[in-house]
Amino acid sequence: MSDGYDTRMNRQAYARSIAWLCHRDEDFQEVVDRHGLPPMWRRKPGFVTLIHTILEQQVSLASAKAVLNKLRKICTPLNPDNLLGLSSAQLAAAGFSRQKMRYCRALAEAISSGELYLAKLHKLDDDAFRKEITAYPGIGPWTANVYLLTALGRPDIWPSGDLALQAAAQSLKNLETRPSPEKLDRIGEKWRPYRSSAARILWHHYQKS
Repeated sequence: MSDGYDTRMNRQAYARSIAWLCHRDEDFQEVVDRHGLPPMWRRKPGFVTLIHTILEQQVSLASAKAVLNKLRKICTPLNPDNLLGLSSAQLAAAGFSRQKMRYCRALAEAISSGELYLAKLHKLDDDAFRKEITAYPGIGPWTANVYLLTALGRPDIWPSGDLALQAAAQSLKNLETRPSPEKLDRIGEKWRPYRSSAARILWHHYQKS
């Protein structure tokens, strides 16, 4: 088993991975030439980032950030015990759907009770982490992969279910239709072992286009 903290990509390794990808894919080189090096889009590992990622499911990034900001105002500090102390009315006023209330409360309860210890999960390899974290309601492959990529900095994560990633691949590769997650998985194979950096290039293209 690899130690998750040892596999995090630092800025030098990130720059090397981008150069490696651009050398092998002229479309990536064009994105970097036009828009510069993609941001690393890193987040602090832990409960708050998992909540943030759950909030981002099936909504815009701006909408999720707005809900998170409202939550921070009524839940200070934002931790599992304090979140569990909020009523459904308070969460609804912050912008939570009933479904996301359930997901975030289940996560908070698991951490508060000691059933889920995130620091221990962070040391698991990618597949083991996914298996453990997706056992909780509302945390599927997309959420697990985005957390692995942005919070744990793993170098070869490919969230193929991400709609922005699919749209960016369609645009950059001149595909007739938006690729399915399965097709995007096949496309991404050639970018191993740096699919996290490939995803960042594609997101960069999506944001700038």
